[in-house]
Amino acid sequence: MNITRKTFLRGLTTATLAAGLMMTTSAMAQAKEMRIAVVVKALGIGFFDAVDKGAEKAASELGDVKIIYTGPTNTTAEGQIQVINSLIAQHVDAIAISANDQDALVPVLKKAMKRGITVISFDSGVAKAGREMQLDDSSTPLIGKTLIKMAADNMPDGGEVAVLSASATATNQNAWIDAMKIAMKADYPKIKLVSVVYGDDLSDKSYRQAQGLIKKYPDLKTIIAPSTVAISAASQAVEDAKMTGKINVTGLGLPSQMAAHVKTGASKSFALWNPIDLGYAATMVAYNLAAKKAKAAPGAKIGMGKMGDTTLNKDNVGVMGKPFVFDASNVDKYAKMF
Repeated sequence: MNITRKTFLRGLTTATLAAGLMMTTSAMAQAKEMRIAVVVKALGIGFFDAVDKGAEKAASELGDVKIIYTGPTNTTAEGQIQVINSLIAQHVDAIAISANDQDALVPVLKKAMKRGITVISFDSGVAKAGREMQLDDSSTPLIGKTLIKMAADNMPDGGEVAVLSASATATNQNAWIDAMKIAMKADYPKIKLVSVVYGDDLSDKSYRQAQGLIKKYPDLKTIIAPSTVAISAASQAVEDAKMTGKINVTGLGLPSQMAAHVKTGASKSFALWNPIDLGYAATMVAYNLAAKKAKAAPGAKIGMGKMGDTTLNKDNVGVMGKPFVFDASNVDKYAKMF
């Protein structure tokens, strides 16, 4: 009887421990963090540093998300491919990427999706086969119209403009330039586009390209730079060439980087959306898709947290918001934010 009782108690203790272990394991599984990798064009770019802040803000609100902020040291597809292969090996749950090349990244991102990793692109998109959806900063036609309008507002008699873009393979930059050309042809026939050059999102190269435009086109009135790196570099080039007041620099930039150039008069106005909001929205979208709370499909509404919902078009592309114009009246206020 005594042996039976001991055996019974021993078995009960073992069963209790096993049950406790199962409960602990289950609790650990439920508490497991979702790892979302935010892959940017290159590290050290102010715009993407702000995107990271937004991603971390979203992760803090969600509570069970860890952000892996990463990217290559320069704006190449090869560098991003290496980063993505590393993330696949780490078995991350989701990848949100701003692409250096829309086509070159497709094979490695398809590989990630086959491994069960949710893949979205934001800002600079990936071709449809390489992602579940694309989150655009704003409407492409609206950005194009905004770019040329900011130039036209400061050259009422028309004249020559040039574009200083990021890389030649940046999908968002190319789409914005195409949209700008359409708007220019329709509404601003007195404005002539004389050149499109590329600085590859490198400050020194962008600066040299701006110098080249200034020297090559003596009648140039505006440099349009739809890149946060390029617009700052072009403004500096105009100042150094003593062309402030003769050549206006506009485009897309960070208030924190452009406030000083607005004060000198090198830039009359520029535009952007809040990159912190963009990082926040992209993280929320990636989370909702990875957590199976939404599915990327034409017509679907995907939650972006406090930013509301984005509705996908036939190509699974959604839009975050509208560009906002900065000038001397408001740039200092926003420079304190991003």
